[in-house]
Amino acid sequence: MIRILPLMVKQTRLVPDLRPPRIARHRSMVTASQIQALDALLVIAPLQGAARLRSLPAAPAWLALHQSGEPHAGEVRSSAIGARSQCAAIIGYVAADASTFDILTLAGKMLAAIGHRPLARLGCVVLADAADAGLDALLSAALARAFALPKLRSKPGTATRLARIDLFATPAIDLKRIVAAAKATNLVRWLTALPPNLLDAAGYRRVIEQLARQYRLRLRWYSHAQLERMGAGAFTAVARANLNGDAGIAHLSYGDTRSGSDVALVGKGIVFDTGGINLKPHRSMFDMHTDMSGSAVALATLLALAEQRAPLAVEAWLAISENNIGPDAYRPQEVVRALNGTTIQVVHSDAEGRMALADTLTLASRTRPRLIVDFATLTGACVMALGERYSGVFSRDAKLAAQAVAAGVASGERVWSFPMDTDYDEELESPVADVVQCTLDSKADHILAARFLARFVPAAIPWLHVDLSAATRKGGLGAVSTEVTGFGARFTLQLLADRAVRRRTRRRA
Repeated sequence: MIRILPLMVKQTRLVPDLRPPRIARHRSMVTASQIQALDALLVIAPLQGAARLRSLPAAPAWLALHQSGEPHAGEVRSSAIGARSQCAAIIGYVAADASTFDILTLAGKMLAAIGHRPLARLGCVVLADAADAGLDALLSAALARAFALPKLRSKPGTATRLARIDLFATPAIDLKRIVAAAKATNLVRWLTALPPNLLDAAGYRRVIEQLARQYRLRLRWYSHAQLERMGAGAFTAVARANLNGDAGIAHLSYGDTRSGSDVALVGKGIVFDTGGINLKPHRSMFDMHTDMSGSAVALATLLALAEQRAPLAVEAWLAISENNIGPDAYRPQEVVRALNGTTIQVVHSDAEGRMALADTLTLASRTRPRLIVDFATLTGACVMALGERYSGVFSRDAKLAAQAVAAGVASGERVWSFPMDTDYDEELESPVADVVQCTLDSKADHILAARFLARFVPAAIPWLHVDLSAATRKGGLGAVSTEVTGFGARFTLQLLADRAVRRRTRRRA
């Protein structure tokens, strides 16, 4: 195994092929001849949809499917149409007051209804009133299904690749935005799903370097040794047990950031989390290769903005390390000094994410961005509070927290705002240092983690912390059917778009 592993790493593609299938827009309704070329036709219909279904070719077949029972919101029905019944006919029913999340979930269920049948060409029609949201959802779900997550079997599969998506009777939707968000989500899914012997710290650095070249981004890598010299004691405490000294912080930038960026995206990139000296039990450690999802969200969001040539100056700061166990691993009761001078009393080695983020947030703050958003699979407390359908958000600015919740509703990646009152800081008082890393009993740990991180972002900088409790969910979430959901990029792109609209509105006023 020792001899085979380096060859396996070398031969395995770490950066995925994100090219989407061809997307064709048709202003007119699908015709009978076009159906003959499709493997499946997805139709989103209102609950009282009989009159609108009559506009489809082979209307009697669609009406028979519709009249097979009283439809209800979120229901999916399927049959077959076409001269040889070669096309899967799938109706998804949407309520008039459906949320974006409801519509995304419906679209995901409709793609799942196709099953394992070959799918090379897909058609989409929205007969309901929310045509923009419906087509966005169907396209997002189709692009999620078309994207293959890493497979490392010795004999590759022969699954049919989705080559074309036809959108019929389409309004003037922003295809570029939808595709960029879907590609970002797929990149998050890919990186999060990669095994930890492939996406280790060195492998992650290669990924970042390749993507930086591809998207023409500026990149600076802060090595472990350099961070030690700088005094980043919180990050380097976590990274001490990395066997090869490959840990580091990546700084990528897009646009003109010389006078400060519009937004700095900060991500936790713990490529595997053993828990350290406070070793996790097997069930808790099993999926800890996904503990770098926050950094993937920050990276993928930056790439999506660059791909759309967004009129923004954007930075991404990615804290890349393992939280390993070994003779050099950091221990409870150590006191370390963070990059901003704060001394931290270590309580639990498995609270490594807030340690790595502390110094990364300090670095990000030094460039004086107009907004910082950090992403991390940070606490089990947030999962216990929300489950895996929502993620948690935290901000000292009530308006920013409200904007985040609104962006979650609009994007369909829902978030819930938790309190950030200053009296929580009493729980973080240390008898020997400026602050304790966490508490022994873990009560409200998601809130205390956010209060801890707040010490490393100056109060003058608007800051949003996102605890990614929805990064993974059995059965998927929204338009994504895999356990690795890719949650975060779609939400953040919506948040930044909404803020840009508000800025333009203020300038006109």
